[in-house]
Amino acid sequence: MVQAALVKTKPVIEISDLNLYFGEKQVLKNIQLTIPQKMVTAMIGPSGCGKSTLLRTLNRLHDLSPDARITGKVTIDGQDIFHKNTLVNKLRKKVGMVFQKPNPFPKSIYDNVAYGLQINGFPKDKIPQMVEESLRKSYIFDEVKDKLQEPATRLSGGQQQRLCIARTIAVKPEIILMDEPCSALDPLSTLKIEELILELKNDYTIVIVTHNMQQAARVSDFTAFMYLGELIEFDETHKIFNNPEKQLTENYIKGHFG
Repeated sequence: MVQAALVKTKPVIEISDLNLYFGEKQVLKNIQLTIPQKMVTAMIGPSGCGKSTLLRTLNRLHDLSPDARITGKVTIDGQDIFHKNTLVNKLRKKVGMVFQKPNPFPKSIYDNVAYGLQINGFPKDKIPQMVEESLRKSYIFDEVKDKLQEPATRLSGGQQQRLCIARTIAVKPEIILMDEPCSALDPLSTLKIEELILELKNDYTIVIVTHNMQQAARVSDFTAFMYLGELIEFDETHKIFNNPEKQLTENYIKGHFG
């Protein structure tokens, strides 16, 4: 069992005895994890270890898979996200998601951000200001301010990803999930996203899945190492990378497998 005692700040996500199955195949095995508020938690591990599966569990994206079965408990701010009275749309507003491949809507740059505000009932007269604020917080406003009505698909990959982050934060989530947000980007765009993550943690709890261990070391406060569906070790990032407790963790960090 991975102890949660090391998390000294307020826990915002608490995962207990979590198991996930797709049909007969068990993909997550007895996950125990506490994620602290307004910090960056990275999930690392080899391909197929379950890190993206765990991430998607946190805003119930597996509801879309008819053969998915989950046991155990996940609470966010003390509320069981699997409880029958939990409103999934409300949960996903609170827990935003940024995917591996930028996925802007086939709309203008402005409408990509405004759309979520409109469908969530934000005051119409406040939306233009909120769109600008979100674009500024995502470090993209200065690049797009003169072309807000142009299609978002004309932006570069890095700009599209920052636009997707702007779209996510516009509706005021508490938590941002990022599933390998830089894997399709060039080094310069990756640097901008990493700088953005470090800035956003002042206001949001961030959980990021990354295949890039150097990135995890640069941007995260805590790191969870997963292997074959199990959480092997969770600790402060500097300890995971410099003095892990488990030999399996050390072998992965040193590149003995992956």
